[in-house]
Amino acid sequence: MKNKFGLLKSVSLLGLIVILGSCNITGNKSGVIDKTYSGDGDGLPRVQEELVAPPGIPKFDQVEKGGPKIIEVTLTAEEKKMEVAPGDSIWAMTFNGSVPAPLIVAHEGDFVELTLKNPASNTQGHNIDFHASTGKMGGGDISHVQPGQQVTFRFRTTRAGAFVYHCAPGGLMTPMHVVSGMNGVILVLPKNGLTDENGNSVKFDTAFYIVQQEYYLPKGPDGKTLDFKTPAESLNAMQASMEKLIPTNIVFNGYKGSLTGKNALNAKVGQKVLFISADANSDTRMHLIGGHADLYWPLGKFHNKPLVDLETWNIPAGSAAAALYRFREPGDYVYLDHNLIDAIAYGAMAQIKVSGKWDNSLMKVISKPGPIK
Repeated sequence: MKNKFGLLKSVSLLGLIVILGSCNITGNKSGVIDKTYSGDGDGLPRVQEELVAPPGIPKFDQVEKGGPKIIEVTLTAEEKKMEVAPGDSIWAMTFNGSVPAPLIVAHEGDFVELTLKNPASNTQGHNIDFHASTGKMGGGDISHVQPGQQVTFRFRTTRAGAFVYHCAPGGLMTPMHVVSGMNGVILVLPKNGLTDENGNSVKFDTAFYIVQQEYYLPKGPDGKTLDFKTPAESLNAMQASMEKLIPTNIVFNGYKGSLTGKNALNAKVGQKVLFISADANSDTRMHLIGGHADLYWPLGKFHNKPLVDLETWNIPAGSAAAALYRFREPGDYVYLDHNLIDAIAYGAMAQIKVSGKWDNSLMKVISKPGPIK
């Protein structure tokens, strides 16, 4: 009898340990809400990241090497007259002269040290709000620079994923600057890289940076886009167009045809391509005609288990997305907003030309088009 009670006591104690462990009372592993941080990054190794125009991406390691670093980046506000479609132009608000702004890449736990420059030749005040950062309106409150000024600030990348960044000078100027092109994406990779739906490490061969942009160009009574001599005149006239909530142009990477025809992207059968996309001001619905999202991280956040086999993935306004696909057949693919009006009538689409050997096990032509028998 004594042995029986001893056994019951041991089983009860084991059960209590299991219950306590499942409730996380031991405190060995805290959740995201209880994470704490120390240090401000001073003394960490520094890496100067060379930003490139989209759809290009900077050089980076998919898996962190050597621990956390300070990633130095410089963005320059550039106000420039830019064509968005044949016959349509805008006084664009840009970072580093491109729409979207360059992709920035860091690892979780790094510090991003941004220098924002606003040349004296500009006419507007600018700043930057990083959705990946914590505090001070994403950096917006401490980064306001007038023409002829620059500012530097640093933030810790506490969360992995794809995040939007954009200008946010306040009031109606915030949406005006965003829909004039002043937005981009920062990619914060997990320290150990990406994992698939089973938790296994997965790497990509290349990445395509494709961002949707809506413009609200002021039109005259004849329906033609108005031309303005200064950014201020353009912004003043844009308000009436914005208030209708109907974009005049919907494009990928700044202008119609930026990623089609001779500008099409290229890949090979067998390559794993990470699609990095965003829309800073409106919802969009990305779709790869002829393929899928093998892996899709919900809203681009890499600590969430990726979804598999998606045909279309929604990107809510003000967020970014990451989807990974391994090309299996050669030919022409189209990556588009599956609001087909946005894609075909306006131009929110890209082409990917894929080279390689055809695989009949996935698709086979049985008979070519011909007379009905």
